[in-house]
Amino acid sequence: MKRQPGFISTQLHRAIGESPTYLNYAVWQTVADFRTAFTHPEFRSKISAYPASAVASPHLFQKVAVPGICVA
Repeated sequence: MKRQPGFISTQLHRAIGESPTYLNYAVWQTVADFRTAFTHPEFRSKISAYPASAVASPHLFQKVAVPGICVA
């Protein structure tokens, strides 16, 4: 994915404790870049090779500024 136009960064998080949950957080320059990358044939072929137990649920989020706590 990091070779796709608009890719900025990614970070993989693993749940603490007994949970088998992982979160892959990626940052893209634009929503269009995200959509293009996730519909790319190479990505589609890789995700189809995930084990049957894997649940992939892509979501789009927008950064939110909270005064005194964080910036967008």
